[in-house]
Formats: sequence, C-alpha cells, structure tokens
Amino acid sequence: MSGYETIQVKTVDHVMTLTLNRPDVLNAFNDAFSSEMSDALKACERDPDVRVLVITGSGRAFSSGQDLEDLKKKYVPGHVPELGEDLRRRYDPIIKRIRSMGKPVIASVNGVAAGAGCSLALACDLRIASEHASFIEVFVNVGLVPDSASTWTLPRLVGMGRAMEMCLTGRKVKADEALDIGLVNSVVAADELEGATAKVASHLASLPGQALSLTKRLLNQSLERSLEEQLEAEAFAQDTAGRTKDHFEGVTAFIEKRTPEFTGT
Repeated sequence: MSGYETIQVKTVDHVMTLTLNRPDVLNAFNDAFSSEMSDALKACERDPDVRVLVITGSGRAFSSGQDLEDLKKKYVPGHVPELGEDLRRRYDPIIKRIRSMGKPVIASVNGVAAGAGCSLALACDLRIASEHASFIEVFVNVGLVPDSASTWTLPRLVGMGRAMEMCLTGRKVKADEALDIGLVNSVVAADELEGATAKVASHLASLPGQALSLTKRLLNQSLERSLEEQLEAEAFAQDTAGRTKDHFEGVTAFIEKRTPEFTGT
C-alpha cells in the first residue's frame, strides 16, 4: 500500500502497522491525515491477509491531536466554527472503523497522545506504552469537550471518577500512572516498544481470527445489554465460532497434543 503522504503502512506476517507520519507537528491531524487514515483502515478491514492492526507514531509523539496551524487561518474575528460537522466528517469515521473492525487493534504509544490523539489510542483494543508516553484530555484547556469517543471509551477503561478528573482538569497522565489506573495494558522501555508490540501482535495474529472478532464484538456491546441479552448473544456467537475450521483445528490439535495451526477461517 503506497501513495500516502501523512502515514506509512506496511504488512508483515499478517500484521499491518500504520504509522502516523507527521513528526514535525507531533503527528497532528489535518484533512489529508484524516482522509488517509480512513482509507488505510478500510483497506486493513478488507484485506484477508491482515489479522492484526498496530497504530503508532513516528518521532517523539503518538499524536498531539488537531493541527493548530490549520486553525490559525480560521480563527479570526467573526469566525463561527462548525465543529460538530467536522467531527462527523473527519474524526468519527476513524473511531467507528477501529471499534467495529473484526480484527484486534493495538495502539503502540511512543510518546504524547493528546486531544484526538488520546482518543485514537483509547479507541484501540489494547495499548502498549513507552515509558515516555503520556495521555492528555486537553479539550477543556481550549474551551471544548472531549470528543472522538473519549467520553465513551475513557470511563470504560478507568472508571467514571478518574475519567471525570482527566477530562475536567486536562492534566497529563504519564505512562506509569496510566498503567496503574488501567489506561494502558503495559509499559516498556522506549527502545523495547517496537519489539514488545510486535510480540503481542504476532501472538494475536496466530490465534483464530473469527473467535477474536466475535469476542471483540461481545465485549464492545456488553455494557449496553442486560444479562439475558448478553447470554443470548454469547450463545449465538458460540454457535458461529463452533462452525469455523479453526475451532475444529483447535480441538483436534488439543486431542493430538500438538500446536494448532489456525488460518482465520
């Protein structure tokens, strides 16, 4: 996959790595960036060779959120922004695609994740952070509310109290604290981030893809369902999983005392 200016994409051993590549502006979002991200996510979702997606940043940041250079041209006396429409057009499709994608998505957070950049990391299924990573819900500092699903993902990860504090104060949460409160799954040394991420991604890519997809869907929908509804959803998903070749392979491999070879079918 080529032709992108603001991101880099490569696929190795069923793992696609999408690198945010505007290091000079801390991988900030602009129109081209949002468009290319959406295109790459669609391609990832449709590619049967891709089983896991990793999102990371180049340089010293994961993403600083909205590109302020774009705003300088707009914020003049008399300007009335239409931010809701901007979210619906540029940001929301990215978040929706990550959450609905039937493949695990890992945020490999190499540095600061602020504003929409923080929201992007929170939308992923797993977060592996460098010791230099930090997370900032900066919106309140410019008179705005958290967006790109932060008000949905953050309380589910850290609880309402901590989510409220992060969003109301806009303070920086460093990597160690992020691990303590459940915001990230692990923290590693900066020079070990790529290898640690690759290890997790490789393991996920070796697992039965349909089972991972169905599990992701069940967990995403669980907090909106009653117990009875979730039990029925589990039964339906289990019936689906039970018909896959990977299920048969997993059981026969266990019986034969060998390592299963899953194909994602």
